[in-house]
Amino acid sequence: MMRIMRTTLTLDDDLAALLHKRVRETGATFRDVVNQAIRAGLLPTATEPRYQPRVHSLGIRPDVDITKALQLVGQLEDDEVLRKMELGK
Repeated sequence: MMRIMRTTLTLDDDLAALLHKRVRETGATFRDVVNQAIRAGLLPTATEPRYQPRVHSLGIRPDVDITKALQLVGQLEDDEVLRKMELGK
């Protein structure tokens, strides 16, 4: 048996309008419509596909340790500054 908890909610005007529209469309009670909407938003659905991000190759050479990326960037910047100084720029 489900326990019923009585509570007070403050709804935004746009949400209240949507809920009242659903009440008119379905003939269900306001309480039932609110409970269905909350369940739909909180419970996972079996048909909902799991998000799979697209994977892209970064083109990083195997000899580059990316765990020290900031150190590598600093080294590359230093090398570029030295190169420009040698060229007189």
